[in-house]
Amino acid sequence: MRVVMFGYQTWGHRTLRALLDSAHEVVLVVTHPPSDHAYEKIWSDSVADLAAAHGVPTLVRNRPDDSLVDELRAVDPDILVANNWRTWIPPEIFTLPRFGTLNVHDSLLPAYAGFSPLIWALINGEPEVGVTAHMMDEDLDAGDIVLQRAIPVGPTDTATDLFHRTVDLIGPIVTDALGLIESGQRHWTRQDRSKASFFHKRSIEDSRIDWTWPAEDLERLVRAQSDPYPNAFTYHRGRRIRVVSATVSERRYGGTPGRIFIREGDGVVIVAGADARRGDRRGLLLRTVRTDDGTEYAATEYFTTMGGYLQSTP
Repeated sequence: MRVVMFGYQTWGHRTLRALLDSAHEVVLVVTHPPSDHAYEKIWSDSVADLAAAHGVPTLVRNRPDDSLVDELRAVDPDILVANNWRTWIPPEIFTLPRFGTLNVHDSLLPAYAGFSPLIWALINGEPEVGVTAHMMDEDLDAGDIVLQRAIPVGPTDTATDLFHRTVDLIGPIVTDALGLIESGQRHWTRQDRSKASFFHKRSIEDSRIDWTWPAEDLERLVRAQSDPYPNAFTYHRGRRIRVVSATVSERRYGGTPGRIFIREGDGVVIVAGADARRGDRRGLLLRTVRTDDGTEYAATEYFTTMGGYLQSTP
C-alpha cells in the first residue's frame, strides 16, 4: 500500500521505521518542528531525519492546513498512519485515503485517550498498559479498534520502564494492523464510550507533590516522573527538591501532611494523606532526592534532623 505517515518524537520514529522495513511504500511523511516543551524534548528521535535518510519527502507542520490537503491528494495514498501527532487531523485529511487513517495510541483505549497516557495510568495504579491501533474518526482517539496489545505494570515499574516496553510494541502492531486492513478485513471492535477517559498534556505543575495525597498515590507519582521526565518535586525551607526514589513506609504515622517525621530503614518518612491526623496512614519514605543544581543525596543525608515540613510552594 501507498502510505503517508503523520508522526513525531520516538513514537513516530518507531512507526516510520516499521513502515520502511515493511513491504509498503512510504510516499510522504508529515511531522512537527522540534519543541522546547519539557516533555516533548524527551524521547525525541527525529522523524524528519529518518525520512531524509531514506529519501522520503517530508513536510513539517504545527497543524494541518489547506496546502497539506493538496500535497496529500497529489501523492494519492491508500492509507494514512498516525502516531503521536499532536494536533487535530480534520475529516478532509483522515478520510482522504482509500482505507482511511490508522492511528496508533499508547494506551488501552477507550481509557486514557489524549496525552501522556503511560504517566497518568501509572499514577492511577492501573494493572496494565499497552498500545492500540484504531481507525481514526472525528472524536479524539475514539475510532474502532483494529488491534490492541497489553503489558502488565509491575510494583516497581517506572514510566521509563513502561515507555521502553510499550514502544517496542509499535512496530509489530503497525505491521500487523496494516496486514489486516490490506487483507480486506473491516470488522473492527467498536469502543465502549461509557468507559472512555481523556487526559491533558503534562506540565511541570503536574509534578508538584501534594502531601494530602495518600502515600501510595505519591509513590506512584514518583515512579511516573522517573528520569528523564521532570521529577516529582516539593519545597524544603524555600528550596525546591526533586524526589528521585521513594516507597511507602512500613509503619503507620499520624500528624500533619508534609511533616518530616522519622527515619525508617534507609529513608526518611514524610507524613502523607488528608486524614493522616487519624494515625492509620502510611507515610512516604523518601530514599533519594536531588537539588536544582543536579546534586543527588540520600534522604538520610539531606534531612540531617527531623521536624519541619515539606510544602507545595516555597
